[in-house]
Amino acid sequence: MSRLIDRDQLQKLIAQGAQLVEVLPADEYREDHLPGARSIPLRQVSRESTTSLDANRPVIVYCWDMS
Repeated sequence: MSRLIDRDQLQKLIAQGAQLVEVLPADEYREDHLPGARSIPLRQVSRESTTSLDANRPVIVYCWDMS
């Protein structure tokens, strides 16, 4: 189930153990990302690339694109 969340909800979910996934390209991840976020570029999202995620914890997928 996916849904949009606001900053307060984000902070609450992270405090409860949610996982952050940045889906912009790796070079943009290296430039800047939220603390604790993992880099899984959108073009590489697959069953194999997400095996490091804990299926029992929520996953927050985000990208920050100012263009």
